[in-house]
Amino acid sequence: MEKLKITQDPRVEPKFQTYPEEIKAKLNYLRNLIIETATENDAIAEIEETLKWGEPSYLAKKGSTIRIDWKPKTPDQYAMYFKCTSKLVPTFRARYRGLFKFEKNRAIVFDLNDKIPKKELKACIALALTYHSVKNELLP
Repeated sequence: MEKLKITQDPRVEPKFQTYPEEIKAKLNYLRNLIIETATENDAIAEIEETLKWGEPSYLAKKGSTIRIDWKPKTPDQYAMYFKCTSKLVPTFRARYRGLFKFEKNRAIVFDLNDKIPKKELKACIALALTYHSVKNELLP
């Protein structure tokens, strides 16, 4: 397995510093899961960490963007966002109904006290990071 190349936008770290401490820890956990998942996938050689719509975002060459964020208007929740026109969230919903909470076709939403099912979330992340290679295998 080759070493994963991570391209980091210098605007990301200052964005993380704007979050409340408890939220920063939760979002860092999601960030680390995304990078860990990319590292474990031989199909992914490089991942870009940047800001899209002001949110920390992650993109692999044949993947669909994953964003993570917390919003002050829903202070007890944070989320992992996916392109709403993709087949990703409908596929996650079919595979993991009852395990995750979803926001329409765009996000997996977590409450602050949720225990995150790591294996299943990493499976979702892997599908997003390789989306253009696997989308024909996903739900219509």
